[in-house]
Amino acid sequence: MNPIRNLAQALALPVGGRRFYSATHEDILAGATTDIYLFKTRDILEELGLLDTPVTAEVFPSRAGLMAGLEECRQLLADPGLTVGALPEGQTFSEREVVLRVEGPYSAFGLHETALLGILAHSCAWATAARECREASQGKPFLSFGARHVHPAVAPVMERAAIAGGASGASSVLGARLAGSRPRGTMPHAAILIAGDTLEVARCYDRIMPPDQPRIVLVDTFKDEAEEALRVAGALGDRLEGIRLDTPWERGGVTPELVAEVRARLDAAGHRHVSIFVSGGVTPERMPALARAGADAFGVGSYISRASPIDMTMDIKEVGGRPVAKRGRIPGRTANHRLQPLG
Repeated sequence: MNPIRNLAQALALPVGGRRFYSATHEDILAGATTDIYLFKTRDILEELGLLDTPVTAEVFPSRAGLMAGLEECRQLLADPGLTVGALPEGQTFSEREVVLRVEGPYSAFGLHETALLGILAHSCAWATAARECREASQGKPFLSFGARHVHPAVAPVMERAAIAGGASGASSVLGARLAGSRPRGTMPHAAILIAGDTLEVARCYDRIMPPDQPRIVLVDTFKDEAEEALRVAGALGDRLEGIRLDTPWERGGVTPELVAEVRARLDAAGHRHVSIFVSGGVTPERMPALARAGADAFGVGSYISRASPIDMTMDIKEVGGRPVAKRGRIPGRTANHRLQPLG
């Protein structure tokens, strides 16, 4: 798609033949996801001969969080005429701290304001939620299982942000791959429900899966979790790396007491090597007690995926080297020694 340059082109944007409603990479770079008033701004400035005016723009958040999403921001701000500074990915920021600064001709980045703010709003929120999980997990690893809770077009973005925030990996294939990781997961209830027996599925899993796929078996489908864990451990022996507890809320969910019982029964039967993986409604509030009870790893889904976006605001603070600001804001660039070049 060719870049959209003015209001007329934006209003005439062809949309026929699309199979999904999500934007493509080309749509984003062309400006198809841009707020319409920014095209009006461009037309006005071009008419006044001011479109290439050098400006300094700053982005700041509505609340504290963790920086993420910079690689996508870099793609939008790749114009050689721009100088960009940003808080490094993985760094915490405070409310209203400047996290990104752009200097250069307005024509080189003005139309990307909408996309920039949206990228940062969601990526930082997902990364922040993941960091909260990491801090609560008492050093135990956790995977991001949230892809099913968001639109598939943004699931890889969320998974990458979760890994940036501290997740040990992610379940969605593209999300993990883009983050430089291998997709990780266990097995679903569907396979066990269709086969009719957890042990049969466990044996098949062990038989057909590549050696590098950990043998972690779901044990809450048909029988008591502790009973099923012992059946599976007895059948797979040393090849069994772990069991997964995903007890639904209708049965009380996965409680610390359940984890402690399963751990004790596995240990008593000589299966101390079998780890316990907990998923289903896992939150930072629940993680410490589950970890103390014996949980070795977690799958976190909706807590990360439902994180409220961190509102981001872009303000122009200099025009032609002259400090400016709208009423209520302080004119001129805001000092922040933590910003680093976004090359």
